Amino acid sequence: PPMIDNPAYKGEWKAPEIDNPAYKGEWEHPEIDNPDYFEDDVVYKYPDFGVIGFDLWQVKAGTIFDNVLITDDVAELETANEAFKTRKEGEDAMRTAAEEKEKAAKEAEEAAKKAEEEAKKDADEGEEVKARDDADL
Repeated sequence: PPMIDNPAYKGEWKAPEIDNPAYKGEWEHPEIDNPDYFEDDVVYKYPDFGVIGFDLWQVKAGTIFDNVLITDDVAELETANEAFKTRKEGEDAMRTAAEEKEKAAKEAEEAAKKAEEEAKKDADEGEEVKARDDADL
């Protein structure tokens, strides 16, 4: 609304809707036959994949991709899954051990820092007492 009273003000302006007698509804693309089209059930099968490319956007650093498997053999997939689970369990155990070691080192560092601060505080208090004693003499 305007700051100064305006008797001609009728609210926010809106575009008027005008009827279109030629309107036929939402546009739909025409379906045109393609004489060259054929369905290929094995379009994905290649005798050999030379390389694989990944286009990634990482949100979290440290993501690792390895052992990529491309297959249509269910038995090979299950074997690969079992091997992956075994390796993952080992990696999880190593990561947990590393995190515990890092946590212990951090706690030891914090304790040493706290002890150093307390020693410095005690030394500062000792100097204050000595300075007061010297001032009293």
